[in-house]
Amino acid sequence: MLQLISLLVENKPGSLMRITGVLSARGYNIESLTVARTLDPTLSRMTIVVDIEPQLRSQVIKQMNKLVNVLQASDLTDSPAVKREMALLRVRAPIASRTAILKEAEIFGARVVDSSIDGFVIEATGDSEKLDEFLDVMQSYGDIDVTRSGAIAVSLELRKLRLQPPIHLAASLAEAEEEETNGVLNG
Repeated sequence: MLQLISLLVENKPGSLMRITGVLSARGYNIESLTVARTLDPTLSRMTIVVDIEPQLRSQVIKQMNKLVNVLQASDLTDSPAVKREMALLRVRAPIASRTAILKEAEIFGARVVDSSIDGFVIEATGDSEKLDEFLDVMQSYGDIDVTRSGAIAVSLELRKLRLQPPIHLAASLAEAEEEETNGVLNG
C-alpha cells in the first residue's frame, strides 16, 4: 500500500541521502519524492510516497524521526490533507484537433503554458487519479511527452508542530572527546 510521508528537515547536505537510505535499506520502493525549501531557508519540506505494508507504517515514521536532520516526520496517508501533483504535458497534434485539446484541458482545469506550430505544452494539477485520466484523454489526440512532479501534501489538522531537536554531529563528537579526556588520569 502507498504511504504518504511528510518530513520537515534541516536544509543540509546529506539529509536526503539518509532518508532515502533508510527506505532503500529495507527494500521499500520510493514512488515519488519532492523536496523544496520552506519559508525558513534553513529548513526543507519533503513529501515521499513509498510502497509499504500497512502494519509497518508507524515503524517507518518512528525510524524517520530518529534520523539526523529530521525535525518532524508525519504519516499523511489517512489524515485529512490536501494532496496534489503537477504534470507538464507536451502534445503534438494536427491543427484540426487543437480546439478539442483546448476544450479537454479546460474541462480538467489544465492550462496551456506554451504553444508552437507542433502543438501545446499543458500544465495540469490535481490528485494522481485525475492526472492519470487527463493523460489518457490527451493520448487519444496525438503523441505526448509527460513530466510529473510527484505528490506534495499539507496536513489540514490543527495541531502545533512537535519538532524533534536537531542532532548535530559536531556537538556529539565534541561531547564524546570531552568525556574521553575527563576520564583520563593525569599523573
